[in-house]
Amino acid sequence: MIDTHAHLDALDDLDGAVARARLAGVDRVITVGSGLASCRRSLELAERHDGVFVALGIHPHQAGDGETVEDLRALLASPAAVAVGETGLDYYRDHAPRDDQRRVFSDHLSLAEELRKPVVVHTRAADDDTLELLAPFPGTVVMHCFSSPELLPTVLERDYYVSFAGNVTYPKADSLRDAAARVPEKRILAETDCPYLSPQPVRGRRNEPAHVVHTLASLAAARSVDAAALAERIDENARTAFSLP
Repeated sequence: MIDTHAHLDALDDLDGAVARARLAGVDRVITVGSGLASCRRSLELAERHDGVFVALGIHPHQAGDGETVEDLRALLASPAAVAVGETGLDYYRDHAPRDDQRRVFSDHLSLAEELRKPVVVHTRAADDDTLELLAPFPGTVVMHCFSSPELLPTVLERDYYVSFAGNVTYPKADSLRDAAARVPEKRILAETDCPYLSPQPVRGRRNEPAHVVHTLASLAAARSVDAAALAERIDENARTAFSLP
């Protein structure tokens, strides 16, 4: 089983979290760098732990901080680096000027295209601009922590991967579970986005990669399929999307 999106560098017990994930059957994790310092820490973690890979990017919240996507180039040369991101647009929090967010997002897409790596996309309250900027991108797109069911028709038309996090397990998340039921089996992924968005069975506790099993169970129920079979399908999808060994 795989957790396709975790922020291990934000955990205070990351070595223990990796060990607990393995006990839960989660033998691979993609940890996500958010900003240059986080990317460097995440890459060090991946190089220290078997089965841990990295996606490296500048989060839209940090798009106005002066860090440049070009600074990621050397880090992305690591064999452990399997994706660019997370990147994208967040007009809900608006922690960075929107022009800066769009510019940095475009720079990520250009670098991902050049390096032939998938891009991991964050979008919140910015659906139209996100889709517009993604439209010409020819590579693999992973819609991380998918939370915008209204995007689904375009996302499916463009053959993007759709990754669901712990919020799909929440009692009022019927629209997300309906979206999960409609994603083709070759395009669905699961993640924790830890330490955020703990699934319902562990809500109120810090999230970590081991908890992706709860998200998987919710997805399997929504799709009326066996959880073990879905775990194998998601593992295969992740191998394809991120070119994992």
